[in-house]
Amino acid sequence: MTRQEKQALVDELSEKFSSHNSFYITDASTMSVAKINEFRRLCFNRGMEYKVYKNTLIRKALDTLGGDTADMDAALKGQSGVLFSKESGNAPAKLLKDFYKAQAYGKNVEPKPALKGAYVDASIYVGANQLETLSTLKGKNELIGEVIGLLQSPAKNVISALSSGGSKLAGILKTLSEKEEVAG
Repeated sequence: MTRQEKQALVDELSEKFSSHNSFYITDASTMSVAKINEFRRLCFNRGMEYKVYKNTLIRKALDTLGGDTADMDAALKGQSGVLFSKESGNAPAKLLKDFYKAQAYGKNVEPKPALKGAYVDASIYVGANQLETLSTLKGKNELIGEVIGLLQSPAKNVISALSSGGSKLAGILKTLSEKEEVAG
């Protein structure tokens, strides 16, 4: 590969890193071509992209992000594939867990593609043990939805109380007026 081709790949990767809120670095070294294609198809169906890159190219592209990405160096060993997601930061983790479940990995077998590291909203997670944490992260849209729900809750309670109280009051008045008519 020529220097210009490498630079073009670094530029492409840098652009993808900057345009995606989250990406995961995985190890698919022992996976068969058929399994990798199955994983890529699952990624595509969920609106994500999976591509294998050389570690040196990933490192150069990470350097263009700015900030401290040195912690990701631990993830850049062996064969590396990058899983890009424009959705929430937990979508790739959920995809990995679903893929593992579909493959029915045993307890003593390391599932592949194994999570090596993740970059989610400027936070770095390194190691396969972070998968559970990543799968429970809430995305920006989920957090906004929760805040809106919390803000709407008191207003709904007031409206509910007023509307139910109004019908109770109308019922009481109707009953009293009927009693007066019967008594009168």
